[in-house]
Amino acid sequence: MTTDEATYVELLQQHAELEQQIAEVRQTEMAQAVLHSRLLIQKFGLKKSDIFPYEKPLRIPRKKSGTPKYRDPATGRTWSGRGRQPDWIRGQDRLLFMIQ
Repeated sequence: MTTDEATYVELLQQHAELEQQIAEVRQTEMAQAVLHSRLLIQKFGLKKSDIFPYEKPLRIPRKKSGTPKYRDPATGRTWSGRGRQPDWIRGQDRLLFMIQ
């Protein structure tokens, strides 16, 4: 082994040791932060909305396109009246295609 390779191996070992130290210190500090936060929440009677006022609401499912209002007599295809007009109704009187 040359000195460059030995230095590289040593640096890799130091890197692994530092990562281990970082993980341990992070865990300790996180535990302290959580404990401190819980004490403050209890002391002031805080609620989740006090701490996270801009949290996104639960996602509401999108509505379906709706019930069909128009039917193409030639193909049986339908259209709810929402969105882009299909070719078979474009430029024509919608009353002719209305489902009763």
